[in-house]
Amino acid sequence: MKFINPNPFTTRPEITGTFGVVTSTHWIATAVGMSILEKGGNAFDAAVATALTLQVVEPHLCGPGGDVPIILHDVRRGRPEVICGQGPAPAGATIAHYRGQGLDMVPGTGLLAACVPGTFDAWMLLLRDYGTMRPADVLAPAIGYARDGHPIVERACATIATVREQFETHWQTSAAVFLPRGDVPKPGSLFRNPAVAETYGRIAREAESAGADRVAQIERARRTWSQGFVAEAIDRFCRTQDVMDVSGRPHKGVLTGDDMARWQASVEAPLTYQYGRYTVCKTGPWGQGPAMLQQLALLQGFDLDGMDPTSAAFIHLQVECAKLAYADREAFYGDPAFVEVPMATLLSDAYNAERRKLVSDSASLELRPGRIDGFGGVVTLRRADGQRAAAGAGEPTVGRLGQASGDTVHFDIIDRDGNMVTATPSGGWLQSSPVIPELGFPLGTRAQMFWLEEGLPGSLAPGKRPRTTLTPTLALRDGQPYLAWGSPGGDQQDQWITQFFLRHVHCGMNLQEAIDAPAWHSEHFPGSFWPRTARPGVMVVENRVPAATIDTLRQRGHVVEVGDDWSEGRLTAASREDPWRRAAANPRGMQGYAAGR
Repeated sequence: MKFINPNPFTTRPEITGTFGVVTSTHWIATAVGMSILEKGGNAFDAAVATALTLQVVEPHLCGPGGDVPIILHDVRRGRPEVICGQGPAPAGATIAHYRGQGLDMVPGTGLLAACVPGTFDAWMLLLRDYGTMRPADVLAPAIGYARDGHPIVERACATIATVREQFETHWQTSAAVFLPRGDVPKPGSLFRNPAVAETYGRIAREAESAGADRVAQIERARRTWSQGFVAEAIDRFCRTQDVMDVSGRPHKGVLTGDDMARWQASVEAPLTYQYGRYTVCKTGPWGQGPAMLQQLALLQGFDLDGMDPTSAAFIHLQVECAKLAYADREAFYGDPAFVEVPMATLLSDAYNAERRKLVSDSASLELRPGRIDGFGGVVTLRRADGQRAAAGAGEPTVGRLGQASGDTVHFDIIDRDGNMVTATPSGGWLQSSPVIPELGFPLGTRAQMFWLEEGLPGSLAPGKRPRTTLTPTLALRDGQPYLAWGSPGGDQQDQWITQFFLRHVHCGMNLQEAIDAPAWHSEHFPGSFWPRTARPGVMVVENRVPAATIDTLRQRGHVVEVGDDWSEGRLTAASREDPWRRAAANPRGMQGYAAGR
């Protein structure tokens, strides 16, 4: 039985071509990626230029001081790989240090939450080992938009407005950049950040000074970032500035130039799960990606073919399986270089057969992680009870009632040769930490994902990667690279990513239909961001979910909150089915676009 979509109309066409496709959360970045393909670059060259441009045009969603996981398939190597651009905690980031500051959580803003910025080195690693271009080639679009300006989007202006008082009172270096002429910029006005243009311009010049060899230029660029003027400015700022953060008190940072010099991005094999014809690839448990694989392992035991993806039965099954997977995320996930994570068991048929028995016709209101002897930790629940995070705290993710307020960026690219790349850059948001004036950008706040209790998989430790929520996805079909997709959205990412996949695989929807379809998310489990609260049983759905479905979900015990019609997720997706390249982008927020030919 095949589900027949009663409303096949989509907000835009599924892009189809044979030359290549780029899809991202901002139309300018998509255009930049396509321009690189047109110039003869491959998908990996285009990825670097796209990512650097996103830092400029969506500064409320990502920045040079942030982090990124990348999943790629290089036709020459013939296998999917992960690049970890998630920088670790600094050497001075100990539980004792933070407890000594009177803290029981890592603040969601300011310098104490800064890990080593991982994005730039990750992009240079991708360029060196998989790309064909030079640093100046891929830096040029970002430099141009930072120097000459770009039309600032409405959500960036709204974000600046929410933290205006913080900027004017405490973070004057941020006010100097994001409150030009002392006021919040108007949506669509030309916005510039000349300091970022100069930072990247100086790196490009330093790279070219290494001579004509492309690899030598890339290595010089990497050193300029991690051991040169960028690292020096970050070290000096963290040592000398007492920065007000969400705790209500100012703190100096612990990140140093030595921390930056000691770290480099790395390549590793993806974690995979076989779901019917599909081999789904995610990061390891230093990210939340395995939570999607665990959802699939649970859902594998249900017959979803032909189900209506807006029915109460479909939504209930996905949400209840998500609750179990995310409970295990809290109990077991952490940096596998520091803690042993029993992923083989968590993805095994036997374990999930037992976990699947917990899924009933009624909504669970408890957090129920599995039990695996010798592994995991006790999950601490902080009930929200209506509490809202202070302005600028945590990740600026989807708010109550699904009101989109931004968070992260995402893109997917496939070139004519079939190379594929998917990435979810984030962190270093304009509202996360004050701008370092010599550089034009702030640091990230990913360390807020650590716990300040000893003995947990996610406990803070120097050199340890925080369990990021960033989670791009790549899937093979019948052993061949087929699909790349993802979404911004913090803890919601692997919920929307899973929903998209189920609609595409079980309901026969094309990429654009699967993105446009009504969506939802659960807030049942502890959030990854300050103040780490949970809302047991709460499910937020778009108003386009049928009223009868909402009534049935409530009868089943779900606490359903109804958001706006188009308020859940910012998915993009691209597929390869030779000779075709296809792509689609989310209409929500009116920024994301796909392009191709």
